[in-house]
Amino acid sequence: MRNGQLNSEPEDTPRVLLVEDESSIADPFAQALTRNGFTTEIARTAASALEMAEAHEPDVVLLDLTLPDGDGLDLCRELRRLSDVPIIMLTARGTVTDRVLGFELGADDYVVKPFATGEMISRIRAVLRRTRAPVRAAPPSTVGDLRLDAGARRAWLRDDELKLTRKEFDLLARLAAEPGRVVSRETLMSDVWDENWFGSTKTLDVHIAALRRKLGDSPVTPRYVETVRGVGFRMASPTSPGH
Repeated sequence: MRNGQLNSEPEDTPRVLLVEDESSIADPFAQALTRNGFTTEIARTAASALEMAEAHEPDVVLLDLTLPDGDGLDLCRELRRLSDVPIIMLTARGTVTDRVLGFELGADDYVVKPFATGEMISRIRAVLRRTRAPVRAAPPSTVGDLRLDAGARRAWLRDDELKLTRKEFDLLARLAAEPGRVVSRETLMSDVWDENWFGSTKTLDVHIAALRRKLGDSPVTPRYVETVRGVGFRMASPTSPGH
């Protein structure tokens, strides 16, 4: 670990920003990350974390939610406003409400303390595989008032651009890639999260619900994202522009 030197490392070395104020957790875990091929920097306050994230552009942020100068959820919101850096939340607060809020703010994963170092490293690698995977270009598509440009990672509802988290956009793009066809829950979890995802598939429901809210979509009479009970979800068939 070399504080302040993230950008001097080889480009293929994953850069981790660990936001954790407890030395008994941060120091040994940072050493474990270094042994496993990561470049690691520790931020012990929300203010320093934001400064380091802007200065060094880490590949992934491990974010404790309880910090001496603020709430990690507020920091997550600010990080997501600035960039699409993957964020894995670390917390002793494991209620469903906390998880839902974390995911809605744009977190990519949510780990409850105490955690096993090996599992945590696997989660980091899984997140990096997903975010570094090449994007397959697809032509822009239109479904009703929804327009999606997967290559540009932008979506519009009528004339308003949607403010989607990375996961919400990935779900929308995955469903839009096969309009009219059912995509199973397992396939969505594998493609949007990872085939080695450790968490509950309830995560998928949280993100689908958030996506529907932004689309103004009703789960009872949806225009865009339809539920196929017991199987998965389906994007309504597209229409050509102007129809």
